[in-house]
Amino acid sequence: MLWARRATPLAKPRAPAGAVWGWARWAVSGANSGQPSPESGANSKYRETVLLPRSRFPAQLPGRMQPEAEVEIQQKCGFSELYSWQRQRKTKNEFCLHDGPPYANGDPHVGHALNKILKDITNRFHMMRGYKVHYVPGWDCHGLPIELKAMSEFKEAQKMSAMEIRQRAKEFAERAIEKQKSAFIRWGIMADWANCYHTFDGKYEAKQLGIFHKMYDKGYIYQDYKPVFWSPSANTAVAEAELEYNQQHVSRSVYIKFPLLKSPPKLASTLAGSSTVNLLIWTTQPWTIPANEAICYMPDSEYSIVKCANTGECYILAANRVDSTAAILDTQFEVISTCKGVDLENGSCAHPTVPGRESPFLPANHVTMAKGTGLVHTAPAHGMEDYSVASHHQLPLNCVVDESGVFTEAAGSELQNKAVLEEGNEAVIQMLQAAKCLLKEEKYVHSYPYDWRTKKPVIIRASKQWFVNTANIKATAQEVLKKVKFIPASAMNRMLEMLDRRTYWCISRQRSWGVPIPVFYHKTTGESLINSEIIENVIKIVEQHGSDAWWTLPVDQLLPREVATKVGSHDVLDYIPGQDVLDIWFDSGTSWAHVLEGADQRADLYLEGKDQLGGWFQSSLLTSVATRKKAPYKTLVIHGFTLGEKGEKMSKSIGNVVDPDVVINGGQDHSKEPPYGADVLRWWVAESNVFTEVLIGPVVLSAAKDDLNKLRNTLRFMLGNLAGFNPETDSIPSSEMYVIDQYMLHLLQDYANKITEAYKEYDYCKVIRLLQAFHARDLSNFYFSIIKDRLYCEEEKDPKRRSCQTALAQAFDVVVRSFAPVLPHLAEEVFQYLPYKKERESVFRSGWINTSSVWKKPGLEEVVEAACAMRGSFLGSIGGKNPLEHELVIVIEPGLLFELMETLQAEETSSVSQLNEIMMASQTTLLSELPVEMATNEKSIKGTFLINLEGGDIREESSYTVIVLPAAKEKCLRCRKNTAHSPLSLCPRCTEVIAGKWSI
Repeated sequence: MLWARRATPLAKPRAPAGAVWGWARWAVSGANSGQPSPESGANSKYRETVLLPRSRFPAQLPGRMQPEAEVEIQQKCGFSELYSWQRQRKTKNEFCLHDGPPYANGDPHVGHALNKILKDITNRFHMMRGYKVHYVPGWDCHGLPIELKAMSEFKEAQKMSAMEIRQRAKEFAERAIEKQKSAFIRWGIMADWANCYHTFDGKYEAKQLGIFHKMYDKGYIYQDYKPVFWSPSANTAVAEAELEYNQQHVSRSVYIKFPLLKSPPKLASTLAGSSTVNLLIWTTQPWTIPANEAICYMPDSEYSIVKCANTGECYILAANRVDSTAAILDTQFEVISTCKGVDLENGSCAHPTVPGRESPFLPANHVTMAKGTGLVHTAPAHGMEDYSVASHHQLPLNCVVDESGVFTEAAGSELQNKAVLEEGNEAVIQMLQAAKCLLKEEKYVHSYPYDWRTKKPVIIRASKQWFVNTANIKATAQEVLKKVKFIPASAMNRMLEMLDRRTYWCISRQRSWGVPIPVFYHKTTGESLINSEIIENVIKIVEQHGSDAWWTLPVDQLLPREVATKVGSHDVLDYIPGQDVLDIWFDSGTSWAHVLEGADQRADLYLEGKDQLGGWFQSSLLTSVATRKKAPYKTLVIHGFTLGEKGEKMSKSIGNVVDPDVVINGGQDHSKEPPYGADVLRWWVAESNVFTEVLIGPVVLSAAKDDLNKLRNTLRFMLGNLAGFNPETDSIPSSEMYVIDQYMLHLLQDYANKITEAYKEYDYCKVIRLLQAFHARDLSNFYFSIIKDRLYCEEEKDPKRRSCQTALAQAFDVVVRSFAPVLPHLAEEVFQYLPYKKERESVFRSGWINTSSVWKKPGLEEVVEAACAMRGSFLGSIGGKNPLEHELVIVIEPGLLFELMETLQAEETSSVSQLNEIMMASQTTLLSELPVEMATNEKSIKGTFLINLEGGDIREESSYTVIVLPAAKEKCLRCRKNTAHSPLSLCPRCTEVIAGKWSI
């Protein structure tokens, strides 16, 4: 506000706003001490005539009272029926937030709280604004983590059949769902909890297979033998979204030489006469050397032929890697010649450990010069880029590593049965050393992919899998994605880059707990059998019986005889059902087809963590674009991860894990882990900058509790001063209200507009900042301190008092509705204490903030802010002393500023004018020139104020002088202002108020 910029900062109130509930505390509210002074007989005599706040709304709910009160509010205010109620409303406006399914494999945690509460704030806001909210909670129920946990509960897990594993996994998932659901309900999440979606439901699985069917018919799904990320610890293929990268992984990197076998024609003359020439290679995965089929170079880069000072051998490597490589190998290289990479064409070298194998030199754009030697060892079975090179040049794709990450017999007797990441790696290094091709081995710390489930390293391994050809989808997907709104906007580029790198999507998993890929294999030849008729038949069976039917029904029911006959098979019994299941990202990525309603089947919003840019956001986009060329969402909101309050990852070993249940209900020792209730958890979510990492811990939660208590105090003050007031009969028209009350309505409308915009932009951190600034600064520190005298000491039904009660009623309504989506329990609780509510109306069933355009008045700001500038000068000059012990003389030169102040005080001197009320002094005198008789030793503050009206058309800077004098009169025994004529009498205002009530 302007007064905050132009004036000296306002003096802090002597007692917390809303905390003045007893005569004694009110009587000394201007004193420096917060302790009440002894009451005199005269003081107590007028106690009953002062209209102090009256409300049963508690300022705090200590201990277990807070969580218990919230549970009671949920029951009393119909939290469980709210979603169904709003779905039945007749409105054309609908808002759809599609719930990304949390994984059903563990207890609820703060990551769940962050995500679900953000969604609930969003839904409640839209519901209050009149939208019919569509929100169906769901759970991701298949996959390896659930399968492993279910199997870990049984000693003979390895002997379990597929159906036993599936049954145990489903039971485990169902238990996790119930735990999580109970927590979500307790957090106040609005939904129809009796009708959620689960990826193991038969109808859901059938819809999923329907999307698979459409993608298969369009040619996007195919089977191939190619390298994929493979988890030896879990014996299955994994998707890129299922990886987490260990930044401290240590690899055994090696520098090795590949002896030149065939000189490149363009370098033949240069190399002639050189006795020994080698290509110099660096790799962090020595175990892949037995699978080497080529050496790749960058065609446009410079390469050097160098001579080693130590051995006299010649090496070929990138020109800009010569010096660094020589330093690493502790030698010196003499550059004999330099050439372009393209000059290496048609050369080859001998494999260092496989006698007779020739490795050709091949151009490739994936070669980088940042590390290594600028020449890349290429093993097509163990690298994505390597595979691309192999496909282009028709190289062999031989994988000598099995599903357990162990060398097979094809790798040779020296390597057979050795784990490639352990003793197999060591054996290869020993073989290189024996062949005298190992130049150096060193430990190399780098980022390396781990299986996010088992927390162990993965490898890249060629195997026969089912894929989605994303290369043919991603161009359309990227164009579609550019039309989606991203919050924050920077996330769009990250997702576009991820899509750009993705050429295929491996969708098959070697597990039992999931949706089967509807394919059959010939018992003898291993050939696959899949077509539209087969898929359609499986969809019908799954819709009726669920996916268990794949493992329980006989093959002749799963594969109709007429289908097998059409493809030339003599008997369906020649086939067996495939045992691979669909990737769980395909499971969840098809949720839009099952959950979203209407022909469009598009959600207004998906809201998830940043990991979903490569996960659910992407799989949902790819399946939707592949089948109907559009995104399933209009807006994506992306939040960060939860961390400890020092910015560290949560870990049981560190002891910084925050359990939402403990936050709400307290831990074993309430002195260390007090019960805060769900609204503190919700406040933490809303006040955090969720677009970065979100910190939580004891200090953060304690601060959130303090913030809520301050808010409760503000609400309590308003409730207490609305006692005996009915807006329908007692409200004052805004045009007749005190200027300061009109100004509060003016601020309310501005606040309401800003709050609404912040909600629309999903900027809940800004919502909290606006709320705190408004209730603490504009209301408590500013407005309440000004109107207390009028509220407490005027006659109960006096229009002057009704004026500020009218403003308070509006302020209360606006403030409560503004935080209701964030703090539903507090909003409903405080609404129950409204003295003028005939029925206990729900905040959420009565709409969003309602303001009036008449609250915004031209010139109103200038009047109040000019007065506040002078008020700030006065309060700043008395150094925290009681302003009621002073009277003021304000001198303003004739002009517009003087005229504005005259609207607040028509008479020259007053103790009851609107100007004096704003000043908070006992008496104010308004003059246009300095009095001749004014003593020179009086405190005098000079200042200027710039008036800016009608968009700058009227601008006038006026000077003013505020003269501060000791109050000349005595303290009134009732209102405590220095306006009485004698120490034992009341001031004229108080005398008039209590006249006729009882004898003095």
